[in-house]
This record gives sequence, structure tokens and C-alpha cells, in this order.
Amino acid sequence: MNEAACAALTVVMYHYVRPIASSRYPGINGLELDAFERQLDYLQHHHSVVTARDVIASARGEAILPPNPLLLTFDDGYSDHHSYVFTSLVRRGITGVFFPPSCTAVARRMLDVNRIHFILAAASDPEELVRVVEAHVDERRDEFGLGSLASYRAQYFQANRFDPASVIYVKRMLQRALPAALRHAIADELFRRFVTGDERAFVDELYLDAADLMEMVAAGMEVGSHGHTHQWLDSLEARAQAADIEESLLMLDAIGLPRRDFLFCYPYGGYNADTLEVLQSMGCGAAFTTRVGLARPTRSSLLMLPRLDTNDLPTDGSAEPCEWTLKARGGLLETYGKETT
Repeated sequence: MNEAACAALTVVMYHYVRPIASSRYPGINGLELDAFERQLDYLQHHHSVVTARDVIASARGEAILPPNPLLLTFDDGYSDHHSYVFTSLVRRGITGVFFPPSCTAVARRMLDVNRIHFILAAASDPEELVRVVEAHVDERRDEFGLGSLASYRAQYFQANRFDPASVIYVKRMLQRALPAALRHAIADELFRRFVTGDERAFVDELYLDAADLMEMVAAGMEVGSHGHTHQWLDSLEARAQAADIEESLLMLDAIGLPRRDFLFCYPYGGYNADTLEVLQSMGCGAAFTTRVGLARPTRSSLLMLPRLDTNDLPTDGSAEPCEWTLKARGGLLETYGKETT
């Protein structure tokens, strides 16, 4: 199929979707359930919801997408996605693609990325977290061969579209800047201090499991891989990337999904040429980034599909078409640099 003839596809990315304000963690950075319902009203009014299989078939010239196609994607495998999102999608007769890391859904282990989310949600002052992180850096600089605080601040103390500089700094220091062993030790200490000491119970409450996923698949939902341990794949050598992705596919085996044309979502949006080569060699059908923009699904772009964040679109069913919706109608593509969450 000629690239110029391909529809402009809107892919929306969600993470936490829950009644946030009334929860134990009102500071969690997510979408309120009622706002999600209103956003679905808007999206269904202006777009045609499609499946990832529709997108792959279109890119291969085997099908034609409807006008203003839209794909809903849900990252990280939260119980929210089973308790709230799944129920809503079934009621509306539409589908979504769900991307849980296999170590949460199957191995039932907590990710440091989620420890960080709830630490930030529970702590009243992110500057206090900055002080704790930097104290660890000072105390263990020689042990781990760490850089200066000034160098870390210069690189990571920067706001993004959604968070202030102090929050981004804590996230990046505990996500990738510091050595893995130190990152985990700091996140574990802060989690026990600000959130809970009963991590196992928290895991069972936070993440959906294999039984949830099988129920969702049976009802027509799609499930793909989000890696095994939610690592920045572009920080790993090719062999380590392949090992993580291969282990993540055991989740698909566990819930009875084929590996052929499996779906993948890059943790943190991190990937490189090695990642693309690994996914292609394993038979990946489509992979989703965190680059901000509309997608033009073609054979050459299926492993690098951009997405919009839920915050990029209205949460009012009666809202006038926003800029992105108008661009999608006109087939206009505009993609920005890599944006991580």
C-alpha cells in the first residue's frame, strides 16, 4: 500500500485509570475514571476505534482502516485496567490493547518504576525525596564510582510536559541514572518509609494477573508485551535486550496467545537499532513508542508507532475537535522527539 494512501492513525496511551481523588493515593499521576469515560465519549464521537490487528493488516495492504481510525493502548498492567477500563470498553463494544510487564502479571514482582510512582504520590514534598537521593549519592559515591551532584542535576533536573524538575529528577535518578543496585536500594527504602512495608499485598492490589488477562482476551481485548522487567532497553546490549524480550513472551504463552505477530510496547519509550532488530527477528507484528504524534502505519513503520498521551485529548464528550483530531481528519502527521513517562 502506498504510504500516501495510509490513514493517519491516532494511538492513545493510558497508564493509571481509576477514581484517584477518593483513593488512598490522590497524588498518583493518572486519569480519573469519570474523565476517562468522558474522553471515550469524545473519541467515539470523532474517531473509529480499531484493533492492533486492523492496523497490522492495513500496513500490509490486506485491509483498509475506517475514517479517523483510533487505537487505545494501556501500559503497565494495572488492576485498574481490569476493574475499570475493561468493563467500560466491553459496555461500549470497543477494544483496547493492554501491555503488562511479564514480571508483574506472571511472576508477581513489583517494579521499581511503580515504587517511584507511589513514593512521589505519598510524599508531600518532592524536595525531601531529592535530599534523600542525593544523600545516598554522597554517601556511596566511592563505592559505586558516582558522578557529582552537579553533573546529575545538570542532566536530569529538568521539567517535562507533565512534571516539575524535582519530580523528573527523582524519577530519572531512580530509573536509570544510578547503578541498578543502588537505585533499587533507595527505591525500596523510600517505598517502605512513605508507602507500605507489605509489598506482596501491594503487588496483588496494584497489578492484574494472568487470569484477568485471559478473561480480557476471551472478551476480545488484545494483549502485548511490555518487556519482562520494564527496563530501558536502549541501555542494554543487544543480547540482554533479546533475553528480556524473550522472557516477556512467556506471559503470552501463559495466557494462550500466539507469538506470531505479537505486539510490543517499549518501556519508557526506550529503544534503539538493536531493539528493532531483535523484535523483527522474533516476529513482532507492531511496536509502540512514546514519541508524540499521529501514526502512518506502513510495513517500514510498524515497529516505531508514535502515540498521544491521554492529556493531549479532551475529556469532554461535547468538546469541539482538538488540534490532534483535526490533524487526523486532514491526514496530517506531526511527530515530536522521544517523550518518556
